[in-house]
Amino acid sequence: MGKMSALSLCFLLCADLLDFAVGYLTVTIEPLPPVVVGETVTLKCNFKTDGRLREIVWYRVTDGGTIKQKIFTYDAMFNTNYSHMEDYRRREDLVYQSTVRLPEVRISDNGPYECHVGIYDRATREKVVLASGNVFLTVMSPPNNISVVAENTPAPFSRYQAQNFTLVCTAKGGKPAPSVYFKRDGELIEVISYVSPTVGDEGGGSAGVRGARPLISRDLDDTKLQKSLSLLGPDGRPGRLYTESPKRSYTVKQPRYEPSPATETIPETVVSREFPRWVQSTDPLYFFSNTHIPQSDGSVLVQAKLTWTLNPQLDNDALFSCEVKHPALSMPMQTEVTLAAPKGPKLLMTPSRAKVGDTVRITVQGFQVGSPGNEVFPEPLFTWTRVGGRLLDGSTEREGKELVLERVPADLNGSMYRCTAQNPLGSTDTHTRLIVFENPSMMKNTQNQNSGAPGLHMLSLTWLTLALTVIAELT
Repeated sequence: MGKMSALSLCFLLCADLLDFAVGYLTVTIEPLPPVVVGETVTLKCNFKTDGRLREIVWYRVTDGGTIKQKIFTYDAMFNTNYSHMEDYRRREDLVYQSTVRLPEVRISDNGPYECHVGIYDRATREKVVLASGNVFLTVMSPPNNISVVAENTPAPFSRYQAQNFTLVCTAKGGKPAPSVYFKRDGELIEVISYVSPTVGDEGGGSAGVRGARPLISRDLDDTKLQKSLSLLGPDGRPGRLYTESPKRSYTVKQPRYEPSPATETIPETVVSREFPRWVQSTDPLYFFSNTHIPQSDGSVLVQAKLTWTLNPQLDNDALFSCEVKHPALSMPMQTEVTLAAPKGPKLLMTPSRAKVGDTVRITVQGFQVGSPGNEVFPEPLFTWTRVGGRLLDGSTEREGKELVLERVPADLNGSMYRCTAQNPLGSTDTHTRLIVFENPSMMKNTQNQNSGAPGLHMLSLTWLTLALTVIAELT
């Protein structure tokens, strides 16, 4: 029994002496909450040891851990203020803290950081014992730009066929990717989300989303079915009215069901050619898609699309807003557009008093109704035609905001030109008449040319008279 006690005591003493000789070192780094671009971050490395400090090195880890960039080094050998422990045999715990300050962090500062600490081995006092800790710095960046545009514009107005309309909201500069959603007249839009077949990274950053399902042309509920019964053809299938020839009968057309936001096949009734009314539900279906595109700077570009079948009567003057939520923002970012049909282009003709041979320009200078800045959205398509004839270059129409007539002849005096402005919500025309005045300089040149002919004639007669006189004298 005494031998066992002696052995145990000897073992404990050896272990204690070994511990004194080797020492110990523990390193921990305080965790960091996500920070926003532009803020100042302090990395804190705490370590506890009973040995003598040799060095502290901070690394920034990149490329998946394959590259370590040294950002801070502390070498105790060259620190005159460092106080060494006097008694190495006496166990003494010392707690140290190393801090590194990163001012105005950027997205590129996002990633892991490591703190490496080295102490001298107590046995040799030359060999260095190392320990390390790591922390991940998450840098957030709020979106710096959002915009809303209409897809596939400028586009013409369709009087006789319903067409789809898509708003595209783009949010740039966000990290992580922000959540994007749409509102109509201040109310959140209930949408059906779908995944674009060409993009795999589709987010669910929309609010009020009904369960994702394949896109169909229309929900066939009882209410909508009853509204459509009066528009069925003789065989019970949807028909279409040919407004060009009202006396013709219905033409049968099969409804199409497609798993994409394709144009719906909807019977139509045209009250007038200028202001059609589509027969469709006043509660349209909105389809939503969300695409995330990683950028080279570490941010994510988000493109959210809202697609529905446009109703020119109901959607004109509707206010659509795109709102963006992000953890780095205290409140959502917002941009908005008001759908509006053109209200008659305002035309400016230069020169105001055109003469024969001048180059005449007729330019769109806004619209007849609305404040300067305009409020026509989406961007209209402008088409120029000449009433009752072709344009000066022989074409039937020309697109653009300006019509140029080079070297106008006198026979264009009194000709009428039509500018048609149209977008998917409507179409409108403005006419202007070209008055061509005589050009005095051209008339003067013409008179000079005409006045030169009698002089030559008189000269010829004079020479003829002289010749006849000479001949008479000789004979």
